[in-house]
Amino acid sequence: MEIFVFVSEQWLLITLLAALIGIFFISEQNKSGKSLGSSELVRLMNKDEAVVVDVRTTAEYENGHIHGALSIPHLKLASRIAELEKHRDKIIVVVDKIGQHSGGAGKTLSSKEFNVRRLSGGISEWQGSSLPLVKGK
Repeated sequence: MEIFVFVSEQWLLITLLAALIGIFFISEQNKSGKSLGSSELVRLMNKDEAVVVDVRTTAEYENGHIHGALSIPHLKLASRIAELEKHRDKIIVVVDKIGQHSGGAGKTLSSKEFNVRRLSGGISEWQGSSLPLVKGK
């Protein structure tokens, strides 16, 4: 009961807190790169404007990946960023399984001033759109 009294008396403070939390989440999400859908990624790939970086484990990558994707597991990304220097003029699209690691990877790449996007929903979304995967290395 006391919580309801507090909320009714401090509604302005609570609204301000909620707004600040929302702004924080939006800001953090933008630092990791904007998300894009599968069709937008296909368009960028067809125009040779994007490079796909698959941050899943090597085993997951070999089990099926987007054609032309580079495999750089998220745990090794910081030490392998130099491999992406030759693609600096393109959009780097980070792909993972369902979106759990792409934010951190995107943030790492953004901090090195790469133009980063994240595939919304990861490989699961790609497969859900009936788009092909390549097996092997």
